[in-house]
Amino acid sequence: MAGPALVIDLAEPLLLATLCELRTMMRELSSHYEEMRPGLFDVSVPATRLGIRNWREGDDSEQEEHRPFLVSLIGPGIGDEDVFDAEHADEPEVEAVLGFRPTHAVNVIAGCNRCLDHVATALLAATVMDVIGGFVKAELRPGHGPDIADLPGMVGIIGGQWPTALGTAEFLRSWVREPGFRLVK
Repeated sequence: MAGPALVIDLAEPLLLATLCELRTMMRELSSHYEEMRPGLFDVSVPATRLGIRNWREGDDSEQEEHRPFLVSLIGPGIGDEDVFDAEHADEPEVEAVLGFRPTHAVNVIAGCNRCLDHVATALLAATVMDVIGGFVKAELRPGHGPDIADLPGMVGIIGGQWPTALGTAEFLRSWVREPGFRLVK
């Protein structure tokens, strides 16, 4: 996978019922769906199913293309525990802002890196958050924090030169409408 990625931090493991809801949503949203292990989805999603319309004037084909993603629930007892540990090692600022130490996470990773994939990644992550809850961690370009600090659903910005935004699904949906939106890989 070569595109942008977002991490959704969770305060507790997903309940089986929530994992089933996520599975159903992923299956219904996707034109290609494979669950490689519980909570690890290899999917393709048409941009229009994420609400992306009129992406480029006169280019409807790009919106209908199937955007490839890996959506992966990680953490103790579910999978990729080493990845979870590495992503969450020594994050006292995140814990302080969110008010909890993440126990699990969901990674949303795009398979392509066009501008459309950045928007689609954010909107897919927001859709996943509608089902599972949690807070997204999104790396920002240097100096970009003040531009988005007042967006709805923004919880906080941490870090120095390469800051990280923490927010809700509402934050992601607001951010993609901002001029110059682009995720940091």
